[in-house]
Amino acid sequence: MIALSGTRAVKILTWSSSPFDLTAALVHHTQLTPATFRCMRCVSALEADGNPARPSETQPSAWHAHPSIRKVVISLWGVVAACAGWAALVMYLSHKYSGTASTYYSPTQLETWSFLPSTTSTTYLNYHLRMSIQWWILVFVNVAVVQGPLTLGLHCAELIANVIRDERQWRCATGRKGLRTATNPVKPIFTHPTCLVLFVAKPFLHWMFGLSFSMNNHAAEGQLNYLGPVMLINQIWNLCIALFIFASFFTFVALRRPRGPQPAAYGHVQTLANLVDEWSPVMWWGHKEDAIPYCHAGTSDHPLPDVKMDCVYAGSSAVSLAPLS
Repeated sequence: MIALSGTRAVKILTWSSSPFDLTAALVHHTQLTPATFRCMRCVSALEADGNPARPSETQPSAWHAHPSIRKVVISLWGVVAACAGWAALVMYLSHKYSGTASTYYSPTQLETWSFLPSTTSTTYLNYHLRMSIQWWILVFVNVAVVQGPLTLGLHCAELIANVIRDERQWRCATGRKGLRTATNPVKPIFTHPTCLVLFVAKPFLHWMFGLSFSMNNHAAEGQLNYLGPVMLINQIWNLCIALFIFASFFTFVALRRPRGPQPAAYGHVQTLANLVDEWSPVMWWGHKEDAIPYCHAGTSDHPLPDVKMDCVYAGSSAVSLAPLS
């Protein structure tokens, strides 16, 4: 109901998820004004004055360009640390209460380590919750507290994948085929490596979580007596290792700096509006005009020459016009 109310109260300029379609629609409806003299300024230079700038051989990484990317990467490592702490806590409690009906402890060794749970070598912690309304609520709270950070971390990792995907698409503007603004929204999931890794990692990590945390139950005479969360130490450590690899990959992606003089935008609509001065279904970016004292770089519907690395660019004062999408 909230979503339906929002669509009726707000004019939808475009249903496209592409930052290029969104920027063109905002510019066309004068809800976004391109800043002049910023044709060589990337997204990380938004706070700087619109002074002339020389082209740079490399561009800032997503980590330096987006403050939210830094928060996501830090949160991913926080999930890794929380998973390691969870495994250490379960190991400590299993060792402390070893021999009771609710725990089984065996020293973790390479010979007994397994990816899938094993009835002969698995160390686990199990506690029982008697059945009542309060205990049912506590069961759901247990699952939410343990699985919630994992779900939130994987969801936030999609932000990194999206900005890297948008930047890769933007950098096609200096390629031979140019930048095609109209694309199939499903295609990048299977063609972009970062999106493909996230697409596979999400169900895989949740499956690994299911191996490490499950619910045991006991019923007698047709009545459910109790539920018991079961935590398997080896599988929790396996999940921690997988999360470490996942966080390392996205940290590397976030810190990687694009090469080339084309200013990085990472899907930022104001930066795209500043850099794109001619909108067309297929665009190329490059050197457009020699002038004194500053040159101009921008986009066109035909291939453009490379920018001159020894020249200073400040852009043109002409207003960017975007077609209705």
